[in-house]
Amino acid sequence: MTTPQIALLALAMGLVIGAGLSVLIVWAYRARAKVVEESAATVPQGTADVLDSMDDAACVIDTSGLVLATSHAAARFGIDVGATLDNQELRQLVRTVRSTGASTTETMRITRPGVSLDPRLVSARASTLGPRLTLLIIRDVTEQERLDQVRRDFVANTSHELKTPVGAVSLLAEAIESAADDPAQVRIFAARISAEASRLGQLTGRIMSLSRLQAADGITDFDPVAIDEVITASVEAHAVQADSAGVDLLRGGDRGAFVRGDVQILIEAVSNLIANAIVYSPKGSRVGIGVKIEGRTVEIAVSDQGIGINESDRDRIFERFYRADEARSRRTGGTGLGLSIVKHATQRHGGEVRLWSRPARGSTFTIVLPRIEAPESEESDRKNKKKRARKAAKEAVSARIRNGETE
Repeated sequence: MTTPQIALLALAMGLVIGAGLSVLIVWAYRARAKVVEESAATVPQGTADVLDSMDDAACVIDTSGLVLATSHAAARFGIDVGATLDNQELRQLVRTVRSTGASTTETMRITRPGVSLDPRLVSARASTLGPRLTLLIIRDVTEQERLDQVRRDFVANTSHELKTPVGAVSLLAEAIESAADDPAQVRIFAARISAEASRLGQLTGRIMSLSRLQAADGITDFDPVAIDEVITASVEAHAVQADSAGVDLLRGGDRGAFVRGDVQILIEAVSNLIANAIVYSPKGSRVGIGVKIEGRTVEIAVSDQGIGINESDRDRIFERFYRADEARSRRTGGTGLGLSIVKHATQRHGGEVRLWSRPARGSTFTIVLPRIEAPESEESDRKNKKKRARKAAKEAVSARIRNGETE
């Protein structure tokens, strides 16, 4: 073999050995990077920023169950950085996802630390975030479950409430037919039919009013409204009812407050509170209607010395058709929609309703509304608004006063 041939052979062997070494080095670096990646427990860059922007409870967990990063809402479920995930159901969900590699969502009830009597219904979703990390997102759907239950109750209760007067009218019509030869009985049955028809009309009217209040475009025409006129119209409309029940109506507080809204709706809201206070107050007691100007708000409070409301009923008292005292409401012919109308009417005016109550001591409902300055033409507008307010009040409560109906 000649010298050039030997040189070429050596060069070829050198190239082969060099290429082999290069491949071996690259493979070693990649293997090392893979081992480092698999053993790393560092949260990927940018994950913490994403968690900070989330409204739901979320956290990143390693294989040992240690929490490495959380969203702000995670603290509500006792999930903190540096602690282990305590809830067994959530830990099992994380293990399942880690073993299968597929994202999984489960609905479960979990108890928050320190609030064992308030289990929350949550939708928990776990996803892999690298070989050793898992992302867990917990969405609290307890309120959604409650709203779904309220909607189902509304449909069921509406059907029942409508069926009751319709069935009564049908039975009374048959009774009239069988008592055709007895004028006195016919008059009695006819009066009862009239009362049931009035109750049916009131119920359907209340449902329509509530639907209008809840509609996005239900109220669009807001004008300056004098609270003095709203209170005057509401008190005057219930003077007869209060006198019949032996209850004194007392009015007090600040004068001259104005809000922007619909006068008829505000009168109906205050009227519902006064009517309820009268019905649930004992004979000889007092119902107070007071107005207080507090900064940029005005508060309308209706207080009674009645039976009060149990603490267990206070969260549901504003729900449609809910009655804390079912027997009394049935006797008085209430629809169970009055306080719901009060709540939605107040909310549509940018306000809120507050409740204070103690069993056997009475209750105070307070409507808080944004206050506006008195319009420039206060004196000229007052007379016209007063007439409209009183007319609206009479139309709103005339049927209830005649039949002794309330919530």
